[in-house]
Amino acid sequence: MKQIKALVIDDEQVVLDSVKKILAEENMEVDVTLSGAMGIKMAIANHYDIVLTDIRMPEVDGLIVLRDIKRQKPGLPVSIITGYGSVKSAVQAMKLGAADYIEKPFSPDDLIRSVMATIDHAEKHEPEPQSVVHKEEMVRVLDLAASDGRFWHELMEHGADALDHFELSKPEKLAIITGDIHWIEDEIGPLTEHQKKWLEARLGAEIW
Repeated sequence: MKQIKALVIDDEQVVLDSVKKILAEENMEVDVTLSGAMGIKMAIANHYDIVLTDIRMPEVDGLIVLRDIKRQKPGLPVSIITGYGSVKSAVQAMKLGAADYIEKPFSPDDLIRSVMATIDHAEKHEPEPQSVVHKEEMVRVLDLAASDGRFWHELMEHGADALDHFELSKPEKLAIITGDIHWIEDEIGPLTEHQKKWLEARLGAEIW
């Protein structure tokens, strides 16, 4: 059986130490970092079977980590480590492509069970395409956000939940929720100033 290699990203050293100890006792190789930005670089540059990341971190949060890793390595599962106060954000992250979430404080058995199940699922399923496949629906959502105040507030307050009724892939939703103007324009073409203004506002909102 191959040795599993995991990357853990969290801005609390105690969490990194705890997760590393638990997984290492299962003969897993574990790398850790306190920085979301560094975690993205490590995940892209090295081989891992799973990434576990906190959802709320300074500078680069868990949704950006999820987005940037999946863009480069669609088949690499990313799971969320979350505290009680951010479980809702973790559930939203699963709607946007996260593989699973585990709530702190967790038991060793809970963590190991989640990691093994997540890796097993990733090995048996094809990753979702990381490109726009619903261009017209993307444009419709962006136009609504730019012109409909009620929908704009729903997106700002409820994030991924506000996109439940639209035919969008998880990567498409994630691009909208994280205000990824450059990727969206690369995929569907130039946006209007009104569309950009909303995406910039969404990017600056500390909701997740």
